[in-house]
Amino acid sequence: MQKNISTLIGLSQKAKYSGLFLALLAASPFANAQTKNTTVTVDGKTFKDSNKNGKLDVWEDTRLSVDKRIDAIIKQMTNEEKVNLLIGTGMPGIEVLTGPVGDSKQGLVPGAAGGTDSFDRFGIPATIVADGPAGLRIQPTRDNDSKTYYATAFPVGTALASTWNKTLLEQVGKAMGNEVKEYGVDVLLAPALNIQRNPLNGRNFEYYSEDPLVAGKTAAAIVNGIQSQGVGTSIKHFAANNEETNRLTINAHVSERAMRELYLRNFEITVKESQPWTVMSSYNKLNGVYTSDSKDLLTQVLRNEWGFKGIVMTDWFGGFPGFESIKDGGISDVVKQMNAGNDLLMPGIPTQKKVLLAALDSGKLSQEVANINAKRILEYIFKTPTFAQYKYSDKPNLTQNAEVTRNAAAEGMVLLKNEKNALPFADKQKEVSLFGVTSYAWITGGTGSGSVNNKHTVSLLEGLNSAGYKLDKELVDLYKPHAEKEAAAELIERKKKGILGLPGRLAEMKMDDAFLAKKAETSEIAFVTLGRNSGEGGDRVVNEDFNLATEEIEMLDKISKAFHAKGKKVVVILNIGGVIETASWKDKVDAILLAWQPGQEGGHSVADVVSGKVNPSGKLTMTFPVNYADHASAKNFPGIPADNPKEVTYEEGVYVGYRYFNTFNVKPSYEFGFGKSYTDFAYSNLKLNSKTFNDKLEVTVEVKNTGKVAGKEVIELYLSAPNQSIDKPKSELKAYAKTKDLKPGESQTITLTLNPKNLASYITAKSAWVAEAGNYKVSVGASSLDIKQTADFSLPKELVVEKVQHVFPADKQFEDLKP
Repeated sequence: MQKNISTLIGLSQKAKYSGLFLALLAASPFANAQTKNTTVTVDGKTFKDSNKNGKLDVWEDTRLSVDKRIDAIIKQMTNEEKVNLLIGTGMPGIEVLTGPVGDSKQGLVPGAAGGTDSFDRFGIPATIVADGPAGLRIQPTRDNDSKTYYATAFPVGTALASTWNKTLLEQVGKAMGNEVKEYGVDVLLAPALNIQRNPLNGRNFEYYSEDPLVAGKTAAAIVNGIQSQGVGTSIKHFAANNEETNRLTINAHVSERAMRELYLRNFEITVKESQPWTVMSSYNKLNGVYTSDSKDLLTQVLRNEWGFKGIVMTDWFGGFPGFESIKDGGISDVVKQMNAGNDLLMPGIPTQKKVLLAALDSGKLSQEVANINAKRILEYIFKTPTFAQYKYSDKPNLTQNAEVTRNAAAEGMVLLKNEKNALPFADKQKEVSLFGVTSYAWITGGTGSGSVNNKHTVSLLEGLNSAGYKLDKELVDLYKPHAEKEAAAELIERKKKGILGLPGRLAEMKMDDAFLAKKAETSEIAFVTLGRNSGEGGDRVVNEDFNLATEEIEMLDKISKAFHAKGKKVVVILNIGGVIETASWKDKVDAILLAWQPGQEGGHSVADVVSGKVNPSGKLTMTFPVNYADHASAKNFPGIPADNPKEVTYEEGVYVGYRYFNTFNVKPSYEFGFGKSYTDFAYSNLKLNSKTFNDKLEVTVEVKNTGKVAGKEVIELYLSAPNQSIDKPKSELKAYAKTKDLKPGESQTITLTLNPKNLASYITAKSAWVAEAGNYKVSVGASSLDIKQTADFSLPKELVVEKVQHVFPADKQFEDLKP
């Protein structure tokens, strides 16, 4: 832990997310009080009398457009009512950290993160928002209520993205949306799609990729799935929120080019392809301006350029100068936030209301801005299940959703190594030795807002048992109590650190050579799980987290030596949320399965893959470096001064992840896009529908399963562009697709499309996306380095694809890295 986040304050920079809060949230006596409205009949037509005043108000008249109805409400609203609409209803339990901040309303769903206010005279109900990216996060039990409210823990973001499967991701979204709706929530605060700029970001497990195309397409599929259920999403954290250290105040210096090509491109894809109901502005400053205060970001880019129509809400206490400032009466610049186009301030505290009301009364905040922001919030409310008085059941389809998460987790697993077909191992008669504390204390997902209160997690032990494997009983009997003791101790330690205490690694069990030799004698194979966890509120560290701990290296060495001496195989299962070092130890083992943090059914999913019931088809959405220092961002993370960072400079520019490794010829341990299968695929017949680019280009390629078992392949298309007027990465991912499950000998023709923006780079001096004239190379392959076929086309003359306004003026002079 960095010193600056070892205090309670540092560990609690974001109050909404904690077990402690959830324990503080008393169950509301009004839960599920879904009211019956009276009606009014006019001209033989019946309308809901939602404010029960016995007459038909303009806003209740469904013959009129929503627009007219909302305008009628705003016309009648007092300044105080507008302010109450623009600021969230607070969060019960927050006082533990902030001191008394005034009244917080408990919404209808205990454990939800907050919501918007109700207005009885207009018949406007309070709406509810809740975390999170790996499934709905609400309180599983309630006072004086024997019912339970468990939600499904889905695989973490890195696992979902590794499927590269849009259809599957939409199914996951639908399952999440089902739980959101049936538990009475209106908006899920997800998905989280920040770029994985550096492998140590404590929240990388929630995020999808180092590449904006993968991040954007993954998020769009999940949003489309969730919103198909009639509830909303809040895509986050907009933008350049790429670390947890001092996240409320850190000032990120980023060039406009890097912002537009990497850190905004993912959000642009999601906004345009899925129309999320809301966008959450991030905590950090961008070139000296809080993102929640940035008109450039929230109005110019998001609304004017991309056409976003929904609401923008702050992250919880976004724009506050550090969490501790609340105790001293500090607040965000509410007028700046409103003028920037940040419609809703979350979770909302009374001092914000007081200042905003004074600003509206005095004219410091114009009626025009308040009315625009209020109108957007009312448009959102009018779409919600709560407004429609949906009778939610409190009984989502947990059984069906468990099946969805089990399949998604298996498809997101990445086979990193498989020497001499060590996997699949399907022999249920021969004994298996199961090593590693994490095999028994399995990690479902990370901590903080990305965690879920699920009923039960299937460990690897349980998964292998239920799949019928014969496990060495003596090992199981030794490991189980050890794992329980370690997990309990870790939880106590975490609680001591305060509400955003970060998870620690569990200690491994010591075993001597003679004992291991005995196990190698009686068992056919060794499965060794290595586990890692991280969470919101702090970043990971290199020693004993990114790198293996000495005791883990010792354990691997001893097990490998003992089992290989008897001609037996050793398989490592990685139960991790983000990248770890693999280069120093991967040669010691026969197979490595990257299982990620695969959600509540994880043990079953691993068993499905190791048994061969599922052929792994996941691919890496980020680079696994040989050393941490090989990352271009390593020397600028988490920022300066080192002991308490105030600022961080993105000097690597657009050279993040594979764009850096491949352009600067830095050899990775496992490259972006990499993933093995139990079968083989051949690529042939790459064709372009034209040799010159004109508006769009179609690329077709044939993929054939040439192996012995059915399987799916991810086809990746990289583009290399001319770099006369601007430096360019060697190649960039511009399109991808996944085949269906191909039987041995079966082929599929895949069509991928390139559009003008795929060819363009952002030229800052011209404030435009420009595609240079010249020759372009299309490379199609199985990873960023495993290219199977190439073809060329030309662009006869320079193409200005899109002209935009200059945004995010620099507050510090620095040069972006160039090859």
